[in-house]
Order: sequence, then C-alpha cells, then structure tokens
Amino acid sequence: MRLRAFEIITLVIAGVCAIAPLPPRLVETAFSIRVYPLIQHVVTPVTNLLPVAVFDLLLLAGVVAVVVALVGGVRRARRERRVQPVLAAIWHLLVAAAVVYLVFLAVWGLNYRRLPMSDRLALESGTPGRDAVMNLGRESVRQLNVLHAAAHKAGWPGAEWRDDRLRAAFHQVQAMLIDAPLAEPGRLKWTLLGPYFRWTSVDGMVDPFALEVLANPDLLPWERVFVAAHEWAHLAGFADESEANFVGWLTCLRGDEAAQYSGWLYLYWQISGEVATQDRTELTNALADGPRRDVAAILDRLRRGQLPLLRNASWIVYDKYLRANRVEQGIRSYGEVVTLILRARFEDGWTPVRRTAP
Repeated sequence: MRLRAFEIITLVIAGVCAIAPLPPRLVETAFSIRVYPLIQHVVTPVTNLLPVAVFDLLLLAGVVAVVVALVGGVRRARRERRVQPVLAAIWHLLVAAAVVYLVFLAVWGLNYRRLPMSDRLALESGTPGRDAVMNLGRESVRQLNVLHAAAHKAGWPGAEWRDDRLRAAFHQVQAMLIDAPLAEPGRLKWTLLGPYFRWTSVDGMVDPFALEVLANPDLLPWERVFVAAHEWAHLAGFADESEANFVGWLTCLRGDEAAQYSGWLYLYWQISGEVATQDRTELTNALADGPRRDVAAILDRLRRGQLPLLRNASWIVYDKYLRANRVEQGIRSYGEVVTLILRARFEDGWTPVRRTAP
C-alpha cells in the first residue's frame, strides 16, 4: 500500500508540474541562476571527459527496461490467464515515465519557464519590416564575403570546447545577459542518434539529463562552431531556440575569423529561408564565390542525408514537444532570432543593452 501510494503521488506531482503555471521570475531566481548552474558545473565537466554519449547509454537502458517490463508482463499474463500482469507492467512504466519527467525538470527542463529574453534586453517596439530584415541579410552577405578567405586560412577548431577564444567569447556573452555563474562549454559528441540526425536534418541537441552536446556527424567545419555555440547556450539555461540562436550568434561574433564566419553564415541561412523568393535571389547573387561554395556544400549535405517523410514527422513531434514546454511558437521559435536581433538595442561591437529594472 505504501508503494502504491508513492506511485500515485509521483504521478500526481508529475501531472501538476506539467500543467501548473510557474511564475517565470520565481523560476529565474530560484532555479535558473541558483540551482541549475550548480548542477551544470558538476555534470558537464564530468561528461566532457567521456568520449561516449551518456545519452546513448540512458536511451539503451530505457529501451531494454521497457521491453523487459512488457515482455515479462505478457508472459505472466499468458501463464496466469489474466490481463492484470500486463496492466501492472503498463502502470509501472507510467510511474517510471513520471519519474523521468520530474528528473528532466529538475536537471534542465525548468529553464523553459524562466524569464524570456524580452525581459532582459532593451527592445524596440513593433515588428521589423522587410527593409530591416533585408539590410541585416545584406550585412550577413557582406561579412561572409569579407571573412571567407581569413576563416578558411585559419581553419576551424577540432575541439570547440577547448578553444580558449571561443570559450572566452561564450563567457563574455553570458555575462552580458544574465547575473549567474557562467556555464561550462560542452564537448561535441557523436551519438547513436547520428543517423537520425542525418535523416531529419537535425544539427545537434543537448542531453537534458547528462548536460552534454550531441552533434550531427555530417556537420561541415564552417557549421560546427555555430552549432557548438548554440548548444552551449542551451547548457547555459537558454532553452528557447531563438534565445539559444541569439546567444550562439553573439558568441561567434566575439571569436576569431572562423567563428565569426560561422555565425554570419548561420544568420544568412536563417534570413534567406524566411524572405520572399525575389529577396532570397538578391542575397544569393550577392555572395562571392567562396561563401557560395560553402552554402552549396551545406545544401548538398542536407539533400544527401535527409529522409523527407521522417524529417517532417520528426519536426512535427518536436513542435509539439516545444509547445508542451511553454514555447508557444513551437519550431517557429528558431526563426524568431531575426526579430530578436532587429528589435534589440546594441552598443558598439554588437553589445546588447540590458533592460533596466523597474
């Protein structure tokens, strides 16, 4: 009876946590800038030392546990000629899922409910128009044309998490945006999910349990730096995709020429995917031969690897996941970074202006 009561309480707590609104400021002050940094400073340095993805081990263990529970329940049901063992197995799996969800929230997931970037930055009112978007797109093209030769000559770091300048840039951006201990960058790891990433055009993800970075094995060198910076932003507690893109882009701008090139390439890619066909053609035609080849290489990588049906289904599922975690724009939150950049006020050197407290 005590065990059953514990299981019921666990399910109730998980259900309440899933649907109950939490004040963002409370999450910010009690979890995101106090508890979470303590967890991240312990977990990520440990998982960085491991060449394998801890997430793979957790995933395999979870699959084995589900199979064993269901097969055991079915066998017992057939032996005893009653359905209760199967129902008991399903009940225990539901309780286990509730425990996993609570661990997810406690380790990382509550960051979805922290204060949004709009509460941190001084923002211009209104929605940016076409001219503002295109001017930012033209600036990204100009930067790509200027930086291409130097970036390719310098080359890209093979281990981004150990690159001193990129680490310093990441810490600098964090200090601009939040008053909290600085997050530890994560090592980009290959994973058993690599083929899935390839088929669905996913560049990477953060393991919300072991706080490590999992990367698409097909990423090109000029993509990896931004992907690393984006995922580091998630490790810093910026769960929203547009905010992680914003932090990742600002981090790249403070790195060397290769990092800057990677950041501007990302922004060009994002803008060109959102503007009208005529405007996209203008931006594409303005690219010099070098950046044009790099963009073509990315397109070729995506076309070779993706399975459109699986990709579309995957993004639908991820959209529902984001919305379930209070990201109202779903997967459209990726593109919100352009609006965020254009509305934010910057000082020299793309330094965002913090919002003054009321």
